Amino acid sequence: MHSFWIIFKQAFITKARTKSFLITTGVVVAAFFLLANISNIIAIFNGDENEENTLHVVSENPALLENLQAQLVLMNSETEAVPTYLTEAELQKSITEGTIDDYLVLMLDGQLSARYVSESANEMGGGAEIENAVQAIHTAITAESLGLNDGQVGQLFMPVEFERQAVSESSKSQEELSQARGLVYVLIMLIYVAVIYYPNMIAMEVATEKSSRVMEILISSVSPVKHMFAKIAGIGSLGILQMMIFGLAGYFAIQTAGTDLTKGVFSVMGFSEVKISTFLFAILFFLLGYFLYAVLAALLGSLVSRTEDVQQLMLPMMILIIIGSLIAFSGISVPEASYVTISSYIPFFAPLVMFLRVGMLDLSLWEPLLSIGIMLLTIGILGWFGARVYRGGVLMYGSSQSLKDIRKAIHLGNKK
Repeated sequence: MHSFWIIFKQAFITKARTKSFLITTGVVVAAFFLLANISNIIAIFNGDENEENTLHVVSENPALLENLQAQLVLMNSETEAVPTYLTEAELQKSITEGTIDDYLVLMLDGQLSARYVSESANEMGGGAEIENAVQAIHTAITAESLGLNDGQVGQLFMPVEFERQAVSESSKSQEELSQARGLVYVLIMLIYVAVIYYPNMIAMEVATEKSSRVMEILISSVSPVKHMFAKIAGIGSLGILQMMIFGLAGYFAIQTAGTDLTKGVFSVMGFSEVKISTFLFAILFFLLGYFLYAVLAALLGSLVSRTEDVQQLMLPMMILIIIGSLIAFSGISVPEASYVTISSYIPFFAPLVMFLRVGMLDLSLWEPLLSIGIMLLTIGILGWFGARVYRGGVLMYGSSQSLKDIRKAIHLGNKK
């Protein structure tokens, strides 16, 4: 057991000290804080906020300007509409020089028309808000011309009460689905990245030790099977640590940003209403998915003698992960689909797909437990088979770019 912990610590500490791990962790953490504070950064570069929110209005009808100002106040808009006596040529020159951002031309000639001018037609934020305000003015003018009072106008545009109700007992309400969808998407993405990144790290680590002949020294003092599982446990612990760092960084980045946008992330993404069981299932499926693919990666990594051959031999595993992720991401909109249900019991897809169903549906407890049991059984069988392959694979050298070498590795391991 002492040799197991030595290899465990070696795998954990060695990878934790590598530049790639430190840089990746630092970049992701910095990205969280950058994205959380993006609105503050944009405000700094945009300069004076009051100047930015001033809309210059060209109109020969003072009543239209008053109506626009009143509508913007009703919309709680930060944009202030002000009259201007400059010509359009002068206003366009001001936009080009950067002294103003936009202007609006309002005309009422039997029918209301408006023209919004800014530096780029792709600037949808302010333009969309101004368009809504002008549309409200147009509605009021049209209602007045038709002789409708305020009550009749309100009834005309009152939204219909439309409620979605599901017959299936496992289905959640529309509100619950909206709250869960964002969180499930984020956690599926984390599981997807983890089952790609960390098992691939194991395969590269084993191939590197073989190519440098360090493996020959290691297996002379510890059994190949113990070496394999110590590697898996060490890098798996490192992965859990890194994911915890990412989670804490994301949480504190949102909490310390201090903007309405970031404060609303928890409610929009469903973090404020999520059940603790969803997080527990996320951790469980993360671990099961990792160990399932880690054993497979260690098996494949033991067959190659050069790090250049790792990616080619890992291709079948990568295809399985990609198929599982495609099923999961497509199933976010239709979690009750039959193909999603069937895939959630296939062990190589279950870490992503069953977690999707757990997060999006009210399942009976036996369903995720059955999927977990199938995964545990698969991990056990794959671990037993992988240990046999690993025992002989670490002793194989030379060109190895085919899964046919698995039989050779098992035969060599039986002789050892």
